[in-house]
Amino acid sequence: MARRRSIPQPTWETRLLLLVTLVLVVFGIAAVYGASSIVAVQSGETGTAFAFRQLIGATIGGAGLLIASRVEYHMWRRLAWPMLGVVSVLLLILLLPFADPIVLEVNGARRWLGLPGFSFQPAELAKFAVVVWTAMLVTKKADRLRSFTRGILPFLVVLVPITALVLFEPALSLALSVALLAGIVLFAAGARIGHFLVVGGLMIPFLWREITSVQYRMQRWMTFLSSGTDYAESGWQIQQSLIGIGAGRWFGVGFGEGMQKMGYLPYGYSDFIFSTIGEEWGFVGVVLLIAGFALFVTIGLHIARTAADRFGRLLAVGLTAMIGITAFVHMAVTLGIIPTTGLPLPFISYGRTNLVVSMFATGVLMNIGEHR
Repeated sequence: MARRRSIPQPTWETRLLLLVTLVLVVFGIAAVYGASSIVAVQSGETGTAFAFRQLIGATIGGAGLLIASRVEYHMWRRLAWPMLGVVSVLLLILLLPFADPIVLEVNGARRWLGLPGFSFQPAELAKFAVVVWTAMLVTKKADRLRSFTRGILPFLVVLVPITALVLFEPALSLALSVALLAGIVLFAAGARIGHFLVVGGLMIPFLWREITSVQYRMQRWMTFLSSGTDYAESGWQIQQSLIGIGAGRWFGVGFGEGMQKMGYLPYGYSDFIFSTIGEEWGFVGVVLLIAGFALFVTIGLHIARTAADRFGRLLAVGLTAMIGITAFVHMAVTLGIIPTTGLPLPFISYGRTNLVVSMFATGVLMNIGEHR
């Protein structure tokens, strides 16, 4: 008689991870409302328009989290190649001139596919697909990973075109995120540091060319290197971001009472929402938010360390990094520690694709934690 497979039960790690995620998502909806109400009214919408759309994204993401937490995570290993293929096609569609009717162009960038009733950003899907695919192939090539020609090179053959498609949108920060996440999974699997140095050295000329060939990217770097002296142009966002965070002091100016959203800080509900939170919730609110992400990362790495197999460990590392590194980069940008990138704050920033993908990834991470 066939033995019945036991149904995995939630653990304290997965329960805590779910709680942290839900708290961040709920706080994010509130923060989006506080940061976007004026902008929404100025654009002819109700003050709750952005928050309501974020709530829809959270609802879809919650359903995705529930489904992903119930689907046995080894299924993603089998779907790694198909997912990467679908994502590649979606990224390619963005660049095709005859696809203009379904491609949304914002500020000269073709990053969104607009379908009846909704739009989404394929590059966000690419991050999840690349993490799954890299974890799958690393598990398969375990004994050859320390060889450059038989280990690292096959990854580059696939990852370079994917990264290039994201770069051509153009979306340099997202392209670097995709490459970095793949690199983290490879590093966690035991790839040689020397190989990373070689690849990194080869990338520097191309990266420098991408920065210097686009005016706004060069301005961001010059502003960063000159400590914000270009106040009137590219340094405006950073200056206003720091002013907002400083104005919050210990306990903030009050929910919805921030002044930076009154036209001083562009994209205070998305790219610079951490600054808006700092102004309205103060140092205490910022510390609690950072603690929330630190707890998420700690739980994710614990799940990775105790995972049942190599694929689960590497997938958990990649998914945890997908949330943790994006959060760190967003916060670092708003504090002027690194050049402006435009990456969202996971679970918090306005943007439904990132929210749904982040919540879905959390569901997969929970499933890994339940199979031990």
